[in-house]
Amino acid sequence: MATQDKVILGIDPGTNVLGYGVLHVRGREVKMEAMGVIDLRRVADIYLKLGRIYERVMGIIDSFHPDEMAIEAPFFGKNIQSMLKLGRAQGVCIAAAISRDIPIHEYAPLKIKMAITGNGQASKEQVADMMRRMLSIDREQMLPYLDATDALAAAYCHYLEGWRETRTQGAARTWEAYVRLHQGRSITSTTGPQQQLAKALGRSASAQRPPFSKQHKG
Repeated sequence: MATQDKVILGIDPGTNVLGYGVLHVRGREVKMEAMGVIDLRRVADIYLKLGRIYERVMGIIDSFHPDEMAIEAPFFGKNIQSMLKLGRAQGVCIAAAISRDIPIHEYAPLKIKMAITGNGQASKEQVADMMRRMLSIDREQMLPYLDATDALAAAYCHYLEGWRETRTQGAARTWEAYVRLHQGRSITSTTGPQQQLAKALGRSASAQRPPFSKQHKG
């Protein structure tokens, strides 16, 4: 999956508050184009809610022209009614993407949290803080609704998946083949996303490498 230049729309589905986030990827540079929420708490009728979701998501698609959509899968909790509502909201967003021929990628909440924070049990606040750091978002731009940063996290998770897929194309299938492929190279260099994270946390990426290691350039 190429990551040279594309727009990713992230969606955190919900029938009361739905979050969305738009990322623009240029090579290894990732920039937030927009984030926000669709607030439907004042809409009582469930079918009217779904109609509004469809209209608003279509408006976001037509404004930013995303190449792909990353959407969070409903969490399988104990509340069946909540799962049903989330599933309906997700389905409407998927229908909007299908109507514009946009590829759709679904990610479980645990996978998204692992990709962003390294902890599948991370809180929404922790996810929001990591997104603010990694995307260099000013505190003034942060919204009181964590659904927006959850949507950004879904989009960023998809970016990381695409980056890993690109990196592993043509990779060695055995340890012996890996050693032959990397003869004379350091295997301790950090990846692009790791470097971004290190920079966001105020650390130099080189500090993550052992002393005297040689960084491979290529």
